[in-house]
Amino acid sequence: MTSVNVAIIYYSSTGTNYKLANWAGEGAKEAGAEVKILKVPELAPQSAIESNPAWKAHVEEAIDVPEVTLNDLEWADAIIFSVPTRFGNMPAQMKQFLDTTGGIWSKGKLVNKVVSAMSSAQNPHGGQEATILSLYTTMYHWGAIVATPGYTDPVTYSAGGNPYGTSVTVGENGMKEDVQAAVEYQAKRTVTVAEWVKKGNQ
Repeated sequence: MTSVNVAIIYYSSTGTNYKLANWAGEGAKEAGAEVKILKVPELAPQSAIESNPAWKAHVEEAIDVPEVTLNDLEWADAIIFSVPTRFGNMPAQMKQFLDTTGGIWSKGKLVNKVVSAMSSAQNPHGGQEATILSLYTTMYHWGAIVATPGYTDPVTYSAGGNPYGTSVTVGENGMKEDVQAAVEYQAKRTVTVAEWVKKGNQ
């Protein structure tokens, strides 16, 4: 069987979800997948970015990361999303991209994609779970297959115990939980489920 194609699609203003996306990429590659790490287009005005040194630094850090296209979604067998929370929901940048998928959705191009999601917030109850669930709502409309980490491995507990997808609390000094292993596990599990689906369709 050919390897699983995984698109890891993220939005990050100051770099947290970029790190999560890269860790997910490492896990997916270890599981034998072909991986693309892709960012959604930035919608914020340049003046807002310039006013926040951390935001500006991350934009420069990720300048060479390609922006996601609809062709990437068609290419992918599995898709892993990583987004911060905005008032308990996904950021406008991610929603804007998802809202452009209607054309390929109507042609059935998104059916049976295996999907999973991760999130971050400034405090443990800042909307991490709600953000992931809001993203999954779109996936249900796609006819995608949601592959959550659940409690299928002890690493989920040590990362904070979010069964919907790995989430992390971010303070002034960075991430408060050690979630790298959980992110890599979630990515590997997503690849495994995508392998089952791909094999079943061949």
